[in-house]
Amino acid sequence: MTDQIRSSHDGGVAVLTIDAPATRNALTLDLSAQLAEAVSRAEADERVHALVVTGAPPAFCAGADLDTLAGAREDGLRAIYDGFLSVARCSLPTIAAVGGAAVGAGLNLALAADVRIVGPKAKFVARFLDLGIHPGGGMTWMIQRLVGPQKAAAMTLFGEVVGAEAAVESGLALRLVEGDLVEAARELAKPAVGAPRDVLLATKRTLRHTATLTDHSAAVDAEIEPQVASLTAPAFTERLARLRAALSNC
Repeated sequence: MTDQIRSSHDGGVAVLTIDAPATRNALTLDLSAQLAEAVSRAEADERVHALVVTGAPPAFCAGADLDTLAGAREDGLRAIYDGFLSVARCSLPTIAAVGGAAVGAGLNLALAADVRIVGPKAKFVARFLDLGIHPGGGMTWMIQRLVGPQKAAAMTLFGEVVGAEAAVESGLALRLVEGDLVEAARELAKPAVGAPRDVLLATKRTLRHTATLTDHSAAVDAEIEPQVASLTAPAFTERLARLRAALSNC
């Protein structure tokens, strides 16, 4: 079977699955390019309000393909990055459904999502120093923002492997799911699917912007224009009318 990124768009959610079982879903240049293209297609599909990325069991993603990595220099590394960076740059809300090992570039892929949910067998492994290579793809920046400097140092410098429960405890993952991870991700995405798409995307842009601010008043200023725009949109008028009708029937 050919390694591929399987893509399905259903019920407002795009599910992208890395399907390369023989290599535990390691990212080749081709798979990274396929992933970037699949993300782009999801963003272009106005029916899609959220994106889920996962790996064919039992792994999430074992990292960059070792043969590809061995011969890579700057251009090659950036081509490997392109897949998970497309998730990091995605304008849609994103969820990583991590059911197994997320290693190296696979860790980066998980970190690139807005939210991570994990199955019992999930584990997060930096692995870079174990291979004798420096971390890349923005890993050191992403991990410190999520878990703080001490936990990031433990994972990056001392090779600490973080399992599912520890990931939730540290804030690396939102929750542990015992059942179907993709269905749990779809359930998590439901409120985003129900929201007006333009307001949803604007809210994600604002979250990214306000994360860089240090002053409350600057955040108020950043939010005011898109909030006013949403208040004058037909979607708000229609939803307000439905809410008033429902309240009047209570």
